[in-house]
Amino acid sequence: MENLKYVGTRNKNITATASQAILKGICDDGGLFIPEKMPKLDKTLEQLSELDYKGLAYEILKLFLTDYTEEELKYCINGAYDEKFDTPEIAPVVKKADVSILELFHGKTIAFKDMALSILPYLMKTAAKKNGIDKKIVILTATSGDTGKAALEGFANVEGIKIIVFFPEDGVSPVQKLQMVTQEGSNTCVAGINGNFDDAQTAVKTIFTDKELEKELNDNGFMFSSANSINIGRLLPQVVYYFQAYIKMAKMGEIKLGDKINVVVPTGNFGNILAGYFAKQLGLPVKTFICASNINNVLYDFFKTGKYDKNRKFNVTMSPSMDILISSNLERLICMSSSQEKTKELMESLSKDGKYTLDLTNGIIKGEYATEEETAEAIKDIYKKTGYVMDTHTAVAYASYEKYKKERNDNTPTVIVSTASPYKFTKDVLKSIDKKYADMEFFPLMKELEKISGVKIPEPIKGLENKPILHKNVIEKNEIKEFIKKQLIK
Repeated sequence: MENLKYVGTRNKNITATASQAILKGICDDGGLFIPEKMPKLDKTLEQLSELDYKGLAYEILKLFLTDYTEEELKYCINGAYDEKFDTPEIAPVVKKADVSILELFHGKTIAFKDMALSILPYLMKTAAKKNGIDKKIVILTATSGDTGKAALEGFANVEGIKIIVFFPEDGVSPVQKLQMVTQEGSNTCVAGINGNFDDAQTAVKTIFTDKELEKELNDNGFMFSSANSINIGRLLPQVVYYFQAYIKMAKMGEIKLGDKINVVVPTGNFGNILAGYFAKQLGLPVKTFICASNINNVLYDFFKTGKYDKNRKFNVTMSPSMDILISSNLERLICMSSSQEKTKELMESLSKDGKYTLDLTNGIIKGEYATEEETAEAIKDIYKKTGYVMDTHTAVAYASYEKYKKERNDNTPTVIVSTASPYKFTKDVLKSIDKKYADMEFFPLMKELEKISGVKIPEPIKGLENKPILHKNVIEKNEIKEFIKKQLIK
């Protein structure tokens, strides 16, 4: 198979192999790595439909990770997609009301980030060995809620790696916060910041391009990498579950192989939906991607008008993992739709003025959004109709889909990407169903959710409220660099 090269989104002369791109995480100029050209499937949909999730993952990932041997890649896949998922299908699809729902929350942290962050540590350790890296790898991660715990879980106690996670102190759910601050592992470090996710993400991306800090850490035997979806190694494993969803829909009789589907993705940082776009480029039959936003609807405005403008009020919502105004992965789509020169110009405009213009309004991705009221109504509506309880992010997608379908009169078979268990957002979920739950405490409500949903409290969060708090750091957003130095340079 031809070796696939990766290039920077702001400079095509920045190149890397897949393993090098995974190790670096981000380009030296702040750009992101993308494949120089998009590969194509070498198996038919019929052939893929005969595979289990591991087999499917191998057939997709081998197209992108061409400098990994078959043995290395299968080792990574087998280590990732095992009994740590509570269903043998890894990513099951259920039919509720008029849509199929792809459930991506059956891993150890009950959110979709497990799908990629279960394999990333294996990919990274293999990459370090392949490239003769003898430094300690420091994973820097900013999280809006779910990435942090999934990354901590994946990298905890992995030899040769230290992980530092930053999250908005007042911008995640109680379960999300407790999952992080109770994390065990001698190589883990967690800090809340007095700021929002964009503050944390911007600081972390700046640190990746800080040459002075890079030299200082290099002299002390460290190198940085990332577990955010800015790392191509985080993004690529997510391509697999779009094929899984399509194949499952065919097996359920919702479609025939070859039929086109619509896909609705709740997204803030644009990584999850971009993985779907990659799947489409590989050959997955998709008619339309519906990019679902909450009231932080910067992506909705962009796909409606061609104007991206982060200069607006930042809202803390019941779907906190989408409370984002700087969607990092959009940079990859921009580059794939224009050029490195144009991308660099637009990213400089975003940095300087907080906005830019590029007309992608006629593309395959359409924007929609849901208000807080519409999100709550979607949770209640699906529960009343079917008894199924969805989390707040999935509800944003469902509400957005209902608006899209009504506006476009589009009845194409559709899959909604469900990104988290409702147990991560129990209070908002239950008070959406019935106002009587509004004054109850968060953790007792889990028993209520178990009762009305018929789904047991997931093992990973049972007794979470009783675990000892191991990480008590809370810092200002402008203290992130010094905090990192203090953790690493004694």
